[in-house]
Amino acid sequence: MTLPAGAGNVRRVGGGDINEAFHVVLADGSDAFVKTRPDAAPGEYAAEAAGLVWLAEPGAVRTPRVLEVDERYLALEWIAPSPPGRLDDAGAEELGRGLAATHAAGAPCFGDFGAAGGPGGDGPGGRPARFGSLRLSNEPTGDWPAFYAERRLRPLALLARKRDGLSGNGIAAVERVCDRLGELCGPTEPPARLHGDLWSGNVMADATGRPWLIDPSAYGGHREIDLAMLRLFGAPSARVFAAYEELAPLADGWCERVELYQLLPLLVHALLFGGSYAAAAERVALRYAR
Repeated sequence: MTLPAGAGNVRRVGGGDINEAFHVVLADGSDAFVKTRPDAAPGEYAAEAAGLVWLAEPGAVRTPRVLEVDERYLALEWIAPSPPGRLDDAGAEELGRGLAATHAAGAPCFGDFGAAGGPGGDGPGGRPARFGSLRLSNEPTGDWPAFYAERRLRPLALLARKRDGLSGNGIAAVERVCDRLGELCGPTEPPARLHGDLWSGNVMADATGRPWLIDPSAYGGHREIDLAMLRLFGAPSARVFAAYEELAPLADGWCERVELYQLLPLLVHALLFGGSYAAAAERVALRYAR
């Protein structure tokens, strides 16, 4: 493991599927959460740090303050977790309002928010999205259906073909969904400021029951995809969505699009973990391929 110089009082903590994680005291005396991994991709931790800063800019959601960034580790402000590990009712409503305001703050394009030379940008192609060990291009496209097809679903279908992650019928169904996205994605909306990997495990409750967003794969995209993923893997409370819609009602037909946007995390999980996720991804793809 690699830790910041001078770090002490090192204690291992939970930190996800691919990183080692530690609670440490830095040389300046501050408590920090440090994630580290010997095979981290170049720029991976810098991209996560940039995403945390970008999500915090509108002032609507809490993200841990970035303390140090290195190719081998990322050190963040230590957030004392809630003993029950979940948001209280006020925290759930705060999360819903905060997501609505953060999404509304927008993004410069559908894709990497730094691709056009913004803070932390990596040039025209942008920084890749990270989903566990998978990497997907965030190169901007002119509209959301094109981005969802060419930067998310088609590349995952190609990986599934190479890895035998889905049946032939399942892969063909994903391809047909991509061809239909112009009609399936609903009314046109401007790019929203997305967390990008918003499942319940990436919403942390602090000691007062208030929400913090962690471990983003941030980019500009359709706001419904953040919400669909949060519904798929255990939303903190229905109050989240009610509070969101009070500030930013979703477009007509959103209920019919929830599974369309859950297809992305289902495909990711099918490739990473197999099992029932592959069957679920194929079922959803077949629903929208018709």
